[in-house]
Amino acid sequence: MKIFLALILFFQLGFAQTKDGHEIIEKVKKKFSEVKDYQVDVKIIVDVNFLKVPQTEATIFFKQPDKVKIKSQGFALLPKEGLNFSPQSLFQKAYTSFYERDEMVEGINCAVVKVIPLGEVNEVILSTIWIDKQKSVIKKVESTTKMNGTFTIDFDYGKGEYDLLPAQMVFSFDVSKMNIPNNFGGNGHDDPDQPKRKKNKLTKGTVKVIYSNYKVNLRIADSIFDEKKEKK
Repeated sequence: MKIFLALILFFQLGFAQTKDGHEIIEKVKKKFSEVKDYQVDVKIIVDVNFLKVPQTEATIFFKQPDKVKIKSQGFALLPKEGLNFSPQSLFQKAYTSFYERDEMVEGINCAVVKVIPLGEVNEVILSTIWIDKQKSVIKKVESTTKMNGTFTIDFDYGKGEYDLLPAQMVFSFDVSKMNIPNNFGGNGHDDPDQPKRKKNKLTKGTVKVIYSNYKVNLRIADSIFDEKKEKK
């Protein structure tokens, strides 16, 4: 009888541990810490009805914990923060979290964790994060902001050696809530042929990022990320 009760207690404790939001997030961070740095080629496709933004190609350099460098010839306004999918960048500020439920996303069993940033300086009010329970990688993020509405980031991962790094990321947002100029990504002038944005009308926009040619743990030099040195 004592052995039976001990087994029940063991399984209950084990189950409870998997339902701890903080512990689930820490597993994600620990898994990603295996990547010390990387270099990757990306294609960026912007789909917003009032913007004409050509498909962009760039190279991204990353080094733990939060160094990011983007090299691109044709598009100077690439969102560095948005292209940095590092869990450390998502959880670098103080927050509280709690497990909400399990949910299947594209056939993958995910733990759904709510994350609430602490302090008044955060633009994000609440994030819901879907985490692949088997691989401990982020499958989806949905965040509500103070000024820019709600946005969603969906991740797809490749197979093989670098399966903890995304093969594709899709950033979806409400354009009517975003402060985006009509000449964003262009030559600095409004294009009369572009559709005009209608104020207060719900308009969805997406930015798709396709990753290829990962090179991981190269021992990238800190000088790569020195913007002052590059300007000289």
